[in-house]
Amino acid sequence: MVKEAVKHLEPYVPELTLDQLKKKVGLDKLVRLSANENAFGTSPDVAKALDKWHYQNANLYPDSNAEELREIIATQFDIKPDKLIFGNGLDEIIELLSRVLLEPGDEVLDPEPTFSEYALHSAIEGAKLKSVALDESGTIDLKAMVCAVTPKTKMVWICNPNNPTGTFLEADAIRSFIADIPASVTVIVDEAYIDFTGNPKDSAIGLTDEFSNLVVLRTFSKAYGLANFRVGFAVCSEPLIGYLQAVRLPYNLSTFAEIAATAAFKDQAFVAATVKKVIEERKKWEHFLIKSGLPFYDSATNFIFFQVKGGDADELHKFLLENGYLLRNGLRKGWLRVTIGKPEANAAVQKLISKFLAI
Repeated sequence: MVKEAVKHLEPYVPELTLDQLKKKVGLDKLVRLSANENAFGTSPDVAKALDKWHYQNANLYPDSNAEELREIIATQFDIKPDKLIFGNGLDEIIELLSRVLLEPGDEVLDPEPTFSEYALHSAIEGAKLKSVALDESGTIDLKAMVCAVTPKTKMVWICNPNNPTGTFLEADAIRSFIADIPASVTVIVDEAYIDFTGNPKDSAIGLTDEFSNLVVLRTFSKAYGLANFRVGFAVCSEPLIGYLQAVRLPYNLSTFAEIAATAAFKDQAFVAATVKKVIEERKKWEHFLIKSGLPFYDSATNFIFFQVKGGDADELHKFLLENGYLLRNGLRKGWLRVTIGKPEANAAVQKLISKFLAI
């Protein structure tokens, strides 16, 4: 029989593909600014590296340990290679952590709102989710999170920068938070968007040497532009890393994914240039939203979450879609999330928003 926790779950319904959506709304051109994809693509070195792969090796299993990728990441972050575990995107890492750590009746803390998959996998394992409201600035309220910890708390999720608000916590704040809660509680810091802060020192990865109950997540889907290849990784210490490796499927990354991620990671100049472009466009968005009187949260990411004050968010979402631009709706009533796109796309959306608000 299916376990009770799963019987009540709704299956994930992905967005329509761009081709499907264009056909549905009758458009020849559609720009998706709803999924936080990297509008500036990925390093050209990725294609060059994949072209060199020998297809006659397709009958062989991939390197289960992802040795080359492991070594360059460990070197970059000055950590031991055995502190890394790779997943088929961060989705798999989130699933692994939940499977290894949670039992029915355990409590899991997360901020509200945040990335929905934390709640999903808590529910699958039969754990009770307790969500703690963000503060007025849209930032994760660490003091409130500390107060919400109980003897049943097993896991705390900190999405940093947070999705969908884009707000960011300094590493020192996270250090103080971990020091204030029991060592039996595992703290997971999801840094999927941290590259877009523009400062590599912002990461909490260095704190994994101080706290054995800390796990830090990173992905190649955002700043590296490899969402299609599904590569994520976690950094943590023993004994947890050993348990995660025991549960991980042995060949969870394809050779294609490993080659692409390795080439992308080696080209840090491309990543830096991408982040620079995103930050420049993010500032333009902030200026536009201030000028338009639309409240928003300070973002350290490649997206901005804003309130459609003086208008209807659903109607604006529909209006933008009809004009060829898809934003993310439904995360909070009256709010939209826009992925920062290329300059021409951003300018076009801003012009359309101005037109809508003047109607």
